[in-house]
Amino acid sequence: MRQSRFDRRELAAIYLGGALGASARVGLSEALPHGVGAWPWATFVANMVGAALLGWFVTRLGERLPPSTYRRPFLATGICGALTTFSTLQLELFKMLEGGYLPLALAYAAATIGGGFLCVHLGTVATRRARVLR
Repeated sequence: MRQSRFDRRELAAIYLGGALGASARVGLSEALPHGVGAWPWATFVANMVGAALLGWFVTRLGERLPPSTYRRPFLATGICGALTTFSTLQLELFKMLEGGYLPLALAYAAATIGGGFLCVHLGTVATRRARVLR
């Protein structure tokens, strides 16, 4: 039987990136509190910024920088993974629906999904344009 081996440095890169992303997420939550019937700006901003950064990082790592074992786990999995939050989005949507805020929940879900795709695209385009300008 073959045993899988963990790269401790890769796990450390994910951990350190995750600590940075989670710290930024907590800072946003404290700076932008909201009630059930209000737009959850902290989660929305975290998800949009995380999506844009993911587009930037993945494109830059894939197209511009030499291969590295630890950049992608640190930046994409660690920072972006901890900054963005699908579980909080789901909980906020559930609370909105439970509180009778159906139009707000629908707008929030649509804006998050559409905005996330747009932000990944913009991050990718910005990376590629930066390459052309150099």
